[in-house]
Amino acid sequence: MAPTLTAPTPAPALALKPGTAWQDAWHRCLTTAPEAFRHDRVLNLWAAGWKHDGNPLPATSPVDGSPIAGPPRLDAGTAQQAVRASLDQHRAWRHVPVAERRARVSAALDALTEHRELLALLLVWEIGKPWRLAQADVDRAIDGVRWYVDGIEPMLTGRSPLAGPVSNIASWNYPMSVLVHAMLVQALAGNAVIAKTPTDGGLACLTLASALAAREGLPITLVSGSGGQLSEALVRSPEIGCVSFVGGRDTGAGIATAVADLGKRHILEQEGLNTWGIWNHSDWEALTAVVPKLFDYGKQRCTAYPRFVVQRELFADFLAAYLPAVRSIRTGHPLAVENPSDPLPALDFGPLINAAKAKELDDQVNEAIGRGAVPLHRGTLDEGAFLPGQDTSAYLPPVTLLGPPPSSPLHHAEPFGPVDTIVLVDTEAELLAAMNASNGALVATLSTDDPQTFDRLAPQIRAFKTGHGKPRSRGDRDELFGGFGASWRGAFVGGELLVRAVTDGPAGERLPGNFPDHHLMP
Repeated sequence: MAPTLTAPTPAPALALKPGTAWQDAWHRCLTTAPEAFRHDRVLNLWAAGWKHDGNPLPATSPVDGSPIAGPPRLDAGTAQQAVRASLDQHRAWRHVPVAERRARVSAALDALTEHRELLALLLVWEIGKPWRLAQADVDRAIDGVRWYVDGIEPMLTGRSPLAGPVSNIASWNYPMSVLVHAMLVQALAGNAVIAKTPTDGGLACLTLASALAAREGLPITLVSGSGGQLSEALVRSPEIGCVSFVGGRDTGAGIATAVADLGKRHILEQEGLNTWGIWNHSDWEALTAVVPKLFDYGKQRCTAYPRFVVQRELFADFLAAYLPAVRSIRTGHPLAVENPSDPLPALDFGPLINAAKAKELDDQVNEAIGRGAVPLHRGTLDEGAFLPGQDTSAYLPPVTLLGPPPSSPLHHAEPFGPVDTIVLVDTEAELLAAMNASNGALVATLSTDDPQTFDRLAPQIRAFKTGHGKPRSRGDRDELFGGFGASWRGAFVGGELLVRAVTDGPAGERLPGNFPDHHLMP
């Protein structure tokens, strides 16, 4: 008798976890900070008040393409007024005693802690972070600034606030742990602070965080607008004491030219192609364990590793360790659950920042394959955790390519998405050349069994931090951070260096960093 075939049981339909909808988050913002939010828009913060100015742009969530709040973009003239008002705040704030600054920043941190879950939920909707990573972004901001609050006095010995406020222009991927963290430390050091809302996301989260801080009397300015309209005010204005930028090399190069011409203090963290080298290596179990972690947030971070440089004779072993790990990557809707009481899903990543970025990367992958790259892995969204009928245009499954052609952007630039490329090499010289393909990087890793080989090769890798078989990160608290080559301009940060970067010290002081007239390692 022929066996009876049973149709597979369809997976249960997923639904949005109750209480996590965008409208739920928005109503909580209206209740929590009514001074900063209106029913149909957010406000700009300048001259110590929330302003109903600027022209709001439409915006959609990368999670499902649904409408969310868009940035109220100011014109150049209003931005200049905001900068002048910030200078007035700066001149008063710089004379506030350190003890009072500590108390006010601490109160702001307490408020951020109270509204931690709302801030994280906003990050999910605005930039697509899975719940675990959104919470981590908020927590790293709070915990990191508390470290500075506890130890700020000796860091300020013999130092004074800058002559003008610090202007912050940052990318959208870490609104809390990079941007808000920097803003609060800059204020703690005695400076008024200006921040530009990233155009691509983070508006409501930054607005809520700024509202909570402004209530405690911190001199914060938060404005939205296009780079073309606001750059003259936020970069070139004589009132600005320092420019802090986190973003891509094209924009960063323009800012670098401007601040160099003006002789202005600056911190410009730019992208680089962070690479992971494999040479005379045998601990494949460790590599398999780390690969899924390298896909956190879809590699949309400045310390992601999108390039593996592999010794050719180890390529088969590398693939045996790598492919099972990359096939285990989990993606989907960050707030979709099977049952209302279920915890939010533990995803490696959700959407990219928008559908345009997903299409751009997919086009680059197809073009690279057409020019000779070999597709070793192309994931699908079929097994992703999505809602029925959900818009998935901003989602891109993991892709791995062998040998991206030199004509492809994937050969020399950071993709800022879940695309890995592999380059095979036969000699140490080739290894180093391939690991240094982008003229400087923020981090790198070399996996090799021999410590002496690592000690010999690591100093020749042009990355600020190089790990031995382990990934390196931006770091927290007292860990320094910077970059080599075109990945960084200006003062290095982290620990005491962040405070030194936004304060004046002894006459003739040379700060650690990459400056037009000197390069100084810490």
